[in-house]
Amino acid sequence: MRESPPIVLAFAATDPSAGAGLQADILTLSSMGCHPLSVVTAITIQDTVGVEDVLALDAEWVADQARCVLEDMPVSVFKVGLLGSVEIIAAIAEIVSDYPEVPLVLDPVLASGRGDELATDEIIAAMRELLVPQTTVLTPNSLEARRLAQEDGDESDYPALDECARRLLVLGTEFVLITGTHENTPEVVNTLYSREGVVRSDRWQRLPGAFHGSGCTLAAAIAATLANGLDVAEAVRDAQEYTWQALGAAYRPGMGQHIPDRLFWARDEEQEGQA
Repeated sequence: MRESPPIVLAFAATDPSAGAGLQADILTLSSMGCHPLSVVTAITIQDTVGVEDVLALDAEWVADQARCVLEDMPVSVFKVGLLGSVEIIAAIAEIVSDYPEVPLVLDPVLASGRGDELATDEIIAAMRELLVPQTTVLTPNSLEARRLAQEDGDESDYPALDECARRLLVLGTEFVLITGTHENTPEVVNTLYSREGVVRSDRWQRLPGAFHGSGCTLAAAIAATLANGLDVAEAVRDAQEYTWQALGAAYRPGMGQHIPDRLFWARDEEQEGQA
């Protein structure tokens, strides 16, 4: 009997289009050699254009899903995406606190690619208080980083990204990867910070088009590379490479955004075999 691949437990909402959410996590983790466990936090009505509605599950159901599989299988990494409610955040925070040796990758999903709001001020506050302090790698885009780092009494709603990273690290996360897709720069600049400062800064060619699930893909890829034994700096580098390749091979199956091809390498192998 073969040894099990590394196991990653993803907490996220469903996405019927399979562009983002749990479906994106499962595709990415499987593509990168992991066995994905999935805990549903919410059910969404969405397509490649945007999110129409979100139904958060009862927090006890979320906790019971996780406890059931955690009692059965050893998990190498936790990956957390869209949460749905303050109660769900509290439930997940309690669960992961029982496994302090397991790295946690937190993708703070605050809005859809179209801009649909997916997190209230109360959810953001609970995330900051309960989950960020337990996080190994926090993966906000620049817009999310500014919202998460916002402090009471701030005169500016537009703090520098270095300052955002500093504030988020003070909250307790070990590393912050701020992605620059939304910044007005010729290339996409993604910067990984720790309490010692900038760990690495990577530049990527800005690809044409809009993508559905790029943040989910990157966070899940980081979870996979960590589960496969890489340290954080190299895990982040390899996960970015995988995500960039998936975005470069993206397709547009509907009327909205492109979907990253998380199995791009399999298509390449298939084409080589047919050559």
